[in-house]
Amino acid sequence: MDNNKDFLGTQPIGRLLLKLALPTVAAQLINMLYNIVDRMYIGHIKDVGALALTGVGVCMPLIMIISAFAALVGNGGAPRASIYMGKKDTDTAQKILGNCFSLQIILSIILTIILLIGNKTFLLAFGASENTISYAVNYMNIYALGTIFVQLTLGMNAFITAQGFAKTGMLSVLIGAVANIVLDPVFIFGMNMGVRGAALATIISQTLSCIWVLSFLFGKKTFLKIKPENLRLHAKIILPCVALGSSLFIMQASESIISVCFNSSLLKYGGDIAVGAMTILTSVMQFAMLPLQGLGQGAQPIMSYNYGAKNNDRVRKTFRLLLKVSFGYSIVLWAIVMLLPQMFAMMFTSDNDLLSFTSQALRIYMASMFMFGIQIACQMAFNALGKAKDSIIVAVMRKFILLIPLIYIMPAIFKANQTNAVYMAEPVADFIAVCFTAILFAFEFKKAMKENK
Repeated sequence: MDNNKDFLGTQPIGRLLLKLALPTVAAQLINMLYNIVDRMYIGHIKDVGALALTGVGVCMPLIMIISAFAALVGNGGAPRASIYMGKKDTDTAQKILGNCFSLQIILSIILTIILLIGNKTFLLAFGASENTISYAVNYMNIYALGTIFVQLTLGMNAFITAQGFAKTGMLSVLIGAVANIVLDPVFIFGMNMGVRGAALATIISQTLSCIWVLSFLFGKKTFLKIKPENLRLHAKIILPCVALGSSLFIMQASESIISVCFNSSLLKYGGDIAVGAMTILTSVMQFAMLPLQGLGQGAQPIMSYNYGAKNNDRVRKTFRLLLKVSFGYSIVLWAIVMLLPQMFAMMFTSDNDLLSFTSQALRIYMASMFMFGIQIACQMAFNALGKAKDSIIVAVMRKFILLIPLIYIMPAIFKANQTNAVYMAEPVADFIAVCFTAILFAFEFKKAMKENK
């Protein structure tokens, strides 16, 4: 088994990155397809499709926060487990896995109770109206019961990918996605359950994924196994994991806050069409980001393992390759968006007014996209090397220090077209954030390589 474990430290980096990144990119795209198909089915419920879709849409900030808690534990613990695998300290790596498993169960129980008691209050705060609140509550009441399966699937799957089992990690997502696509029409239309059926299909699908993930981590093929003796929480084991996962938690949880800031500002200056366009812009940005995140997740086990093994040369080579591929992808995608914005807008709407408005807004909103490969590569590398403080600084800088204030500052400066000024907040924040991240990374990476000898 030890020989097999060492493939992260011995196989050619290019081939290894391709082998690990392709399944993680595929998993990200499958996950997005799963969400889009879900919304398509709900939107076609007879007579009430539009209201039902809006109601379920209001649930998205809550669902994103649930996912953020899974990232807090899973994406914080998994890189640390990889580092200890590189150090040949399997015992500590397994203690990290066991502690993260326990913490996810505890968080799931707390989140389930909070959601069942207070979901109506949260949903009204996130923009549900009298017309849509019943659909939103019906969806969340059932979804809340499956919180534990969502948490364990997302969080524990990170430990499968972190060991280099990228295909197994992809299958975790694929099982849930296929089950959801099959079960959705059965429950929504066949059993006439409406949005309740969509929620039930989702939690059954997540349960199947969860069974797959846990059967692997309790099974014989895994290098790191969940063992009863490692389930008791220890502060010195779990706190560094939570610290490292905090940056991803901030990034994911803050999306709901940023969405509210953007929508309220756009409604003020541009009305419903500007808010409608924003939904499309964020969908295109999410679609653009998924391959970058998948690449970063594919590179993370290689960097973490070799950093733990003090093989600095492989860490440097992996980062350089990740940076080149990510930067190249960003430039190509940015060029396509700038040349053919209408093509992306048409994926989400056929309304001529919205199409025309969105095409112009997309060029503004994604103006700094060409640089974003640098941001993601550096951010993923910080996580891979266990640099919690730097990872948190980068996440807070982009979202809270730059983007949220700029949403309100830009329209005050550019009064001639305040709607476009709101959209400009994104590229201005991105440009400053990428410059800041690149400078911080240059110093911190050099320092980390010097200390890791």
